[in-house]
Amino acid sequence: MKRSCLMLAVILMTGCFALQAEARPKTRYDETTKTCRILETGPLEWDSQPWGEGGKVFKQVCKSCHTRNNDKGAPFLWTESKTSNAWNRVFTQKYPKCAKDGAWDGISPDQMLKLNDYLYRFALNSEDFVDCG
Repeated sequence: MKRSCLMLAVILMTGCFALQAEARPKTRYDETTKTCRILETGPLEWDSQPWGEGGKVFKQVCKSCHTRNNDKGAPFLWTESKTSNAWNRVFTQKYPKCAKDGAWDGISPDQMLKLNDYLYRFALNSEDFVDCG
C-alpha cells in the first residue's frame, strides 16, 4: 500500500513538472508587423530554434552594453528584467536610449523580431501569458 501511494505521488509530481515546462508562451502578438508570432517549443538553450538567434543577438548586441558595472551607463539587463508586455513595448515604441542613439541600427528587422520573441518568451512573467492564436 505504501509503495502504491509513493508511486502515485511520483506520477502526479512528474505530471506537475511537465506542465510547468510547457508554461512558456507559445505565441506573441507583434504590434509592429500586426502578426501573431509562433514560438515553437523546444530545448531552452542559446542555439535552440526559433528563439536561438534572438538569444544570440541579446548576448552579442544587448549584453555588450547592458552588463553589470558597465562604463556606458546602460542598466543591467537579463530576460527577466521586464514582463513580456514590457519587452513588447520596448520594441514597439523603441524608447530605450540605445534604440534612439543608433545602437540598434546593426540589427536586421528579422533579428529584431527574433530578439523580441526571445525576450518575450523568457520574460519575468512568461509563466502567466495569454496566447494570441
